[in-house]
Amino acid sequence: MNYRNPFYQVPKLQYSQNDFSLLLNLIPKHTEKILLIQDSKVNFDFPENKYKIFSFKVDVSVSEPTTSLVNEFTNNFKGHGYDCIIGIGGGSVLDIAKSLSITLSDKKSLPVENYQGWDLVKHSPIYKIGVPCLYGSGSEASRTAVLSSSVKKQGINSQYSMFDAVFLTPNLDISCDKKQKFYSGMDCFIHCVESSEGNFINPLSMDFAQRALQMCKNWFLNGENEEYMVLASYFGGVSIVNSEVGICHALSYGLSQEFNIRHGLANCLIFNHLESFYGDHVRVFKEMLQKNEITLPKNICKSISETQLKRMVESTYLMERPLLNALGDDYRKILNKKKIYEIYKSI
Repeated sequence: MNYRNPFYQVPKLQYSQNDFSLLLNLIPKHTEKILLIQDSKVNFDFPENKYKIFSFKVDVSVSEPTTSLVNEFTNNFKGHGYDCIIGIGGGSVLDIAKSLSITLSDKKSLPVENYQGWDLVKHSPIYKIGVPCLYGSGSEASRTAVLSSSVKKQGINSQYSMFDAVFLTPNLDISCDKKQKFYSGMDCFIHCVESSEGNFINPLSMDFAQRALQMCKNWFLNGENEEYMVLASYFGGVSIVNSEVGICHALSYGLSQEFNIRHGLANCLIFNHLESFYGDHVRVFKEMLQKNEITLPKNICKSISETQLKRMVESTYLMERPLLNALGDDYRKILNKKKIYEIYKSI
């Protein structure tokens, strides 16, 4: 096993069923100015008025966060001297908050594209707190902030991307249909499958993954304990922070890039065709689809061009660490171009 050392986890956690004032426990004492980034579908009244709150709502229902959006926000918010950034929403909003904590603290004013990749951030970010409201992405626990551009979809993968604190509650969710909740929950399920089946797994990561997998099964197969999905999402995020994702995520980025498909759905579309790699887990996934009456879109790649396929293959191989985790050093032989073409064309 290729254990990673040390074991990363968000330094501060606060859990509450209904008392949102406990969020104040996570804010540093010196704080005066707070930048509050929240999903436009979330209604959240800040529980304390002693701070100067700069609140901004963002609509991420149309597309996932882009580098151009983060750069625009950086230019608009630069120079205000925020002491703390709080992101409230699903994975997209949390990734925006994480990205802004880096770009707004960057004295060189570099565009966010300069930080897409592994361990490219060299300066301390603004203190940041994550409040997840759509459970599954694991962004609240991970060291990755994923952004898309016209060229690629890639994460800012750094220890500086991690939240300094996270507020977990099952009672501040985003109003959305059952499909969106399912796709988000399956992101968590797939995180845990790829983590537990990979080469980088360690006993701590395995324990987090297995607990989250069981929580997902309890809800999506048995209709039990939906409120535990807030914990499953966090546990799944912790697992991948300390191991890695795998084949599904590597392939899903190209699908999202070319067809503007949201991450959760893209993962489901790919995972549905990975039974030869993930066996029983895919069969459980298909059972979840049936149980929750979810029908995945079909024929998305029916008329795909060779140029698009080439870009999608390049995007897949850009995700080297996930492929090393899943398949080892020979990943290009096992998941060769022909196999990638077959998977995409089956979607």
